[in-house]
Amino acid sequence: MVVIVGGGTAGITVAARLRRAGLQDITLVDPAHTHHYQPLWTLVGGGRAPLRESARPQASVVPKGVTWVRRAAVGIDPDAKRVHLDDGTELGYDQLVVCPGIQLNWGAVPGMTEALRANASSNYSADLAPRTWELIKRTRRGTAVFAMPSGPIKCAGAPQKIAYLAADYWREQGVLRDIDVHLVLPTPALFGVPEFAEVLAGVVRRYGITTHLSSEVTEVRDGSVVINGETELPYSMAHLVPPQSAPDWIKGGPLAGATGYVEVDKHTLRHVRHPEVFALGDAGSTPNSKTGAAIRKQAPVVVANLLAVRRGQEPTARYDGYASCPLTTARRRMLLAEFDYTMRPTPSIPVINTIRERTDMWYLKRYGLPLMYWNLMLRGRA
Repeated sequence: MVVIVGGGTAGITVAARLRRAGLQDITLVDPAHTHHYQPLWTLVGGGRAPLRESARPQASVVPKGVTWVRRAAVGIDPDAKRVHLDDGTELGYDQLVVCPGIQLNWGAVPGMTEALRANASSNYSADLAPRTWELIKRTRRGTAVFAMPSGPIKCAGAPQKIAYLAADYWREQGVLRDIDVHLVLPTPALFGVPEFAEVLAGVVRRYGITTHLSSEVTEVRDGSVVINGETELPYSMAHLVPPQSAPDWIKGGPLAGATGYVEVDKHTLRHVRHPEVFALGDAGSTPNSKTGAAIRKQAPVVVANLLAVRRGQEPTARYDGYASCPLTTARRRMLLAEFDYTMRPTPSIPVINTIRERTDMWYLKRYGLPLMYWNLMLRGRA
């Protein structure tokens, strides 16, 4: 039996591909009632999409023929080949795919949780994303702060995207000149790929955004953020992102590596110590950007290599680190950043120059990618 831990993008995509390959005995472990297309939350927070479009019942996306165990995994014993569930029961497996997603550590920054009840919000929660848009709409002057934490996070471009969506809205409303916009990033550049960083530098200049590079919010006080433990910056509104990590039960378990994530070979996605275990998505140790686009490329590699192992063969399929980040730079423009382990641009759309802001890429983000997600990717067809 193949057991898949996690019913998010990675788990559903792998399950669908295994079913299409003819595998019968598949069990999916996930307690969620609702499946979320999380990339849309940035557009919800920017007033460019309704929240309802980002969610569907989990039962509607679980592939037919897959046994769905509606419990949470709390531990894995790879020696006994058992998954421990939160109700005290266990599941045995022949092969295991681990993809429980990433953990949002809201309490890791002092004062962040309290600030989210006042003039701060975060698009990293379905409940909070509509609030982001309300804060943006009612801000007409003052200081706006958009911050990103250090360490791996899902959709690392999202903290910037909402800053640009907000600034463009304020520009349209004629109030941008009255708002002091700050972008706080832990990285030494706006983006890890120079070609895209150059485009984003132009976006920042266009909106007059003050950037704080190699910086992060270390505390949130009443109406202000503390940057790098020393600089206090008062704000009128703020978009905050919590530090993130592998789930606690993964970090403390036998599958974790030094970083706390499931330790896999970055090309085959097979665990380095337990050959019947694979991992993909946000909980895996691969050094790629944690995006849905990465999962789309990882899933066929996991499936091909898992099936090879079941046949007694060595895995040969390889993941090259591909990820893409659709960066909304305005309310009707987007930069499609595609790259791999080499950290060089790897455009996948022929003829079109995607290393610049484009209106057609905006329509891809708003309509094309959600369509592909629900109708192709989650059905194992893309």
